[in-house]
Amino acid sequence: MNTQTIVIVGAGQAGASAILELRGHQYNGKIILIGDEVHLPYERPPLSKDAILKPDQTKVEILSQEKLDELDVEMLRNNAVIRILPDQHQVVLQNGEQIHYDKLLLATGGAARRFPLLDALGKHVYTLRNLEDSQALIPVFDAGRRILLVGGGVIGLELASSARFKDCQVTVLEQSPMIMGRSPDIIRQFLLEQHQTKGVDIRLNAKISSASIRDETVAVTLENGEELVADAIVYGIGIIPNAQLASEAGLDVEFAIKVNENCQSSHPDIYAAGDVATQLRANGQYSRIETWENANHQAGIFARHVMGIEHPLASPSWFWTDQFDHNYQFVGDMLAEEWYVRGNMNTEQNQLPKFTLFGVNDGIIVAGIAVNQGKDVRFLKKMVSQSMPFNQEKLLDVSVELKKLI
Repeated sequence: MNTQTIVIVGAGQAGASAILELRGHQYNGKIILIGDEVHLPYERPPLSKDAILKPDQTKVEILSQEKLDELDVEMLRNNAVIRILPDQHQVVLQNGEQIHYDKLLLATGGAARRFPLLDALGKHVYTLRNLEDSQALIPVFDAGRRILLVGGGVIGLELASSARFKDCQVTVLEQSPMIMGRSPDIIRQFLLEQHQTKGVDIRLNAKISSASIRDETVAVTLENGEELVADAIVYGIGIIPNAQLASEAGLDVEFAIKVNENCQSSHPDIYAAGDVATQLRANGQYSRIETWENANHQAGIFARHVMGIEHPLASPSWFWTDQFDHNYQFVGDMLAEEWYVRGNMNTEQNQLPKFTLFGVNDGIIVAGIAVNQGKDVRFLKKMVSQSMPFNQEKLLDVSVELKKLI
């Protein structure tokens, strides 16, 4: 290949994974990694959980300085890219420096979607997106404190779990009729009951109409007139892709950076991966997937494409969440029409529930959810990848291991 210099903007999961993929496939050109944070590349999944509960024991760093040196990567920290000059194949840094690239990967992730009503309060209001945000919540989640979490998605529920673990009084406000809106009803109801059992007060159809600071507390009034008072509010209502650089450079942006099956943007030498990218899928539609696995997968596509290596077939989407002492892993299409339970969803005293759900469309397995059944996930991925027919009698028989049914 003729590429001499690859510049990666964004030192998160996608950016770090792209480096490992490039060097793993013997790319020997120059790699420059540019991050706007002071940190070395780190991953975000622990930020809502162990990074708060066990900060001294939790490693979030993906690539150490020693590893970057070993991989011969030049890293520029705390120096954001402020402009892309596509015609000149250059990026302009905050300090005014201009850096040349042959291929450019934008892995800039996303920022917390703002809630102006709460932001206006200033103190006692938090979001979670980066390492500093996580560290700021450590003293906030102190035993006995009243914590109000706005948003009943994955981040909100993981934070609810962490706050309860630290013996906080926790209330979750979700403006929709149910938590975890992109998941099937059967698992949403289970999650709701698990949180309620652990003492989390979850309010559904709860919309905030006003908020104010009262001495050292925060008061919010819901649209139904109810008032709630808390010591702190943490909100998580989604993210906004950091696509401004791409938009200002004239790339095709529709909320996120539009990329093709090779993760190329509308400029063939500029790629995007991770939360900032919306990718053309096999069905002809663009979609954006906010998962750790998708960031890694798209980084791999980028690395292989610039090196002229065929990239593997896409695997089913997969993500996980840890809440209280339960591990949930989701595979495939969560909009499946029918869901079947393998195992027992009923919780018994001092025993973790262990079960697997199959999502089925027209007799074909299109999805799976494993709850405290991590060993089943690889087989669920195979079933979904192979569009395996759903045999209810065999697959729901827990006396037979799942691996023997593929």
